[in-house]
Amino acid sequence: MSATTSHHPAMVRRKRSARFIEIAAAAGVSISTVNRVLNERGSVSSETRARVVAAAKQLGVPRVLPDPRHGLTRYDVILAASPTPYFGRLELALQRSAQMLDTRIVIHRHRVDAADEAALLQAIGQPRHRRDGLMVALHDSAAVREALRAQRERGIPVVTLMSAIGAPGEIDGLRYVGIDNLRAGRTAGHFIGRMTPASAGPGHVLLLTHRLSYRAHAERIEGCRQVLAGRHPHLTLAEPVECLDDADRNQLAVQQALQASRRDGLPLVAIYHSGAGSSGIARALQQARGLLPRRVTWIGHELSDDHRRWLREDLLDLAIDQDPDGQIVAGLHHLLHASGYVDDAPRDEPNDFRLFCAENLRELPPYLDGPLHAPLEKIVR
Repeated sequence: MSATTSHHPAMVRRKRSARFIEIAAAAGVSISTVNRVLNERGSVSSETRARVVAAAKQLGVPRVLPDPRHGLTRYDVILAASPTPYFGRLELALQRSAQMLDTRIVIHRHRVDAADEAALLQAIGQPRHRRDGLMVALHDSAAVREALRAQRERGIPVVTLMSAIGAPGEIDGLRYVGIDNLRAGRTAGHFIGRMTPASAGPGHVLLLTHRLSYRAHAERIEGCRQVLAGRHPHLTLAEPVECLDDADRNQLAVQQALQASRRDGLPLVAIYHSGAGSSGIARALQQARGLLPRRVTWIGHELSDDHRRWLREDLLDLAIDQDPDGQIVAGLHHLLHASGYVDDAPRDEPNDFRLFCAENLRELPPYLDGPLHAPLEKIVR
């Protein structure tokens, strides 16, 4: 027999797993503490438990490790009180996502009047319970920036939806998971230019918005103007009309634009609407059907129930959708990662928006009229 004996693969020992003594050294605790944590015996502080579990995970201990967290994890979600379809869908998205969370995670939802600065700052800065994370859908303002900065300085993870808050990097650690509103506006300008080519002759584009003092709307309008002014000189643009998400104001603005086009001989060829209150635009275009020299291209925001109907009726051409479900999931991903529930870090960039036309709509029940068939006790109001 040879002096060198080859071993059968089944006889080769597996790599030895880390022992308690090695885990204790990595975590800076005693061996008995490691035993209590990994075998869940006795009382150990949350901080020590987290260190031991992290050390065991780093050393590749081949066993199911205990959860380092004890008690409830509480996330506050502060939403501007708004009747718009986007906020209605955002709340439904929050309810759907809450059903999939660990039973120890509690979401406290707060609706706040954005015009009531005192109530807004109280909701941000004075929680009624221990807060482990904060998600907000609010408009950018100096007061909101300072309140969120104070939360970050206390170590609270903060995520913003809908609109970015502050300049990039202005508030350290602030995460934005809304869409890139400037690119959304540029997308609208791109399609308006393609749908109203220079070969069809010059025309006028009407820009309707909520308030230009609101950052998301200002960015959308600016993006649209950049593309139209830079690539489509045959299209003229007047100053955007602020309609405050009011249907009657939107209807009047379209009617006045149509009257001006007949008076000046420059046809209204397109409408870009960055906000809500679209029923007024629909009424004005329906009333003018058959009376216009050419069809008016209309691009709006959000795949609401009304917008789905008008897309099918060939009244609305394109809906740029913020994907509220995607925003909520991305926001929760950031908070869960910060709390240690999720290992993989989420993307630190805006969420993707979606484009809908008549050809890619599915037959679905109404977003806002249909009941949510799930218990809602996960959300604390």
